[in-house]
Amino acid sequence: MRAMVLEEQPGELRLRDVPTPEPGPGQVLIRVSTCGVCRTDGDCRYCREGRENLCERARFTGYDIDGGYAGFAVADQRFCFPLPAAIDDAHVAPLLCAGMIGFRALRIAGDGVNLGLFGFGSSAHILCQIAAAEGRRVFAFTRPGDRSGQDFALSLGAAWAGGSDEVPPELLDAAIVFAPVGSLIIDALKVSARGARVVSAGIHMSDIPSFPYELLWEERSLHSVANLTRSDGSALLELAARHRVTPQVEVLPLEQANQALAAIRSGASEGSTVLKL
Repeated sequence: MRAMVLEEQPGELRLRDVPTPEPGPGQVLIRVSTCGVCRTDGDCRYCREGRENLCERARFTGYDIDGGYAGFAVADQRFCFPLPAAIDDAHVAPLLCAGMIGFRALRIAGDGVNLGLFGFGSSAHILCQIAAAEGRRVFAFTRPGDRSGQDFALSLGAAWAGGSDEVPPELLDAAIVFAPVGSLIIDALKVSARGARVVSAGIHMSDIPSFPYELLWEERSLHSVANLTRSDGSALLELAARHRVTPQVEVLPLEQANQALAAIRSGASEGSTVLKL
């Protein structure tokens, strides 16, 4: 089968012909149609509590085991989801990574009406549609001067869009920071109402600068997100189908995986990118 393989670090992915994997006990063999482009065992106490996203022995697809940039992949059958029949492969693929980790962040953020999204990439553009469909007011923060990104957010239901250096017209009940920039945590706190939750949805982030306690006072709180649970995944797919969430996707051939990753790193990608096999 064809696969994009990382043979050394640092380095780029290379197209190779490799053997089709053989599923082991408890695994299923999956034929890959499209794979979303992202940067990113069940026996510990967290797993027993239904918090498998915090598993101490977790093995991640595309990191610990071969991922989906290939014709076939194997997966633990306990962590596979039935996909909504109403959503085609290219549009369901972004939901399985960007959508699910974003939805986990949304659950932690709570039910506040005014929701701020800092960084408007693949995750945020999916969450914006869900939040707007649920009657929330979405305030989208982009890089300063990114008028195209702000217009994109408004087209998906955001009530307001502006640069991260701007003050929104209303205080936020909750904020999710997708961009891996620590100072955005402080920016979010500055425009948050009393009792607001600020959630960092990234795996990595630059250092958060020191800030005066008064920004956190009045029961504002900071949270991080680690991966997702099966409950998160099932709930997101049901909501996406019910609200007819439609990720904006750019479909590229498998061979252009490196270009797709570069576009995401640079912020040139709008919406989501998927690889077509």
